[in-house]
Amino acid sequence: MQIAKNTVVTLKYTVRDPDGNMIDDGQHPLVYLHGGYDGIFPKLEEELHGKNQGEQFQIKLQPDDAFGDYDEELVLVEEASLFPENIEVGMSFERVTDDGEEEIVYRITDVAEGKVVVDGNHPLAGIALLFDVTVAEVRPATAEEVSHGHVHGAGGHHH
Repeated sequence: MQIAKNTVVTLKYTVRDPDGNMIDDGQHPLVYLHGGYDGIFPKLEEELHGKNQGEQFQIKLQPDDAFGDYDEELVLVEEASLFPENIEVGMSFERVTDDGEEEIVYRITDVAEGKVVVDGNHPLAGIALLFDVTVAEVRPATAEEVSHGHVHGAGGHHH
């Protein structure tokens, strides 16, 4: 079966950075509803369109096509007194923007001398991603999956 709108696609994949370092070993296959439901990066979905079960390919996504460019303005240095005493590097929290529209997840990247450095960039922002992909399975989506905009059952969303 060929990948088309409203098909459920199962991918076996790995993701590496441009230096060959493993970012995601694809231990768990990716299962998504194809056709603009925002289940995967749009450029990757575009590349998959029309492929058949068993096909393999490689694709390089630039930061703009993946997690975006690194934005220095999303790195903030705050007073430690604004945070709980038990904070540690690696913890994350959500912060709503001043206009109340968007929630940004910030990670704590440093704690020192009464200051806390927080970073609102995705950990992979600014990094190109190299995907090795095999189309493991393609099947028609159910009417319920299409109406909900996501996969149900094994590997997908469960209600």
